[in-house]
Amino acid sequence: MTLEFMTYDEWDDALWARLEPLYREAFPHGAKPVNILHAMLDKKIAWLHTGYQDGTIAAMAVTGLSGSTAERMLIIDYMAVDAAQRGRGLGRQFLESLCNWAVKEHHIHAVLIEVEADNTEENAARVRFWEHCGFIGTSYVHQYIWLPEPYRAMVLPLSRDFAVSDDGQALFRHITSFHMKSFRKSRG
Repeated sequence: MTLEFMTYDEWDDALWARLEPLYREAFPHGAKPVNILHAMLDKKIAWLHTGYQDGTIAAMAVTGLSGSTAERMLIIDYMAVDAAQRGRGLGRQFLESLCNWAVKEHHIHAVLIEVEADNTEENAARVRFWEHCGFIGTSYVHQYIWLPEPYRAMVLPLSRDFAVSDDGQALFRHITSFHMKSFRKSRG
């Protein structure tokens, strides 16, 4: 099954109209409002990625960068695969395309995500997916003041010299910095 991977650095309302049902299904709570996603692309701090299968959108992601050149990481803010397509290797293939794009375009050293840390079957399944893709979980659990559920960082090292130097708190500084830029109002 071939997946056509596309990356967008500008907002497109027609594209979003096709992506939004997938986004809403995958993230019924905790999703950023559309105006924030739109602003993230306008501020050039994020990209929107799609995976097409047979001309239909089957996967999507929102990503950004963090860290100095020596430790640059791709942050996957959101990644979703159409529920009807799950379990067929599409998520792994889409993630591989994301990684290849980020290494080629931005010379990243690792990929960083945050996953819900509550002990539920759904969260455990998500963690298993990321682990099968090579991600390593950290022990630090972060509690945002504006979200009810706690989160844990997971990282996929892509270079031999990339290492996590603590329990994951440093990774959350990257994630938090990215979120702060996402919600910061542009200076007009």
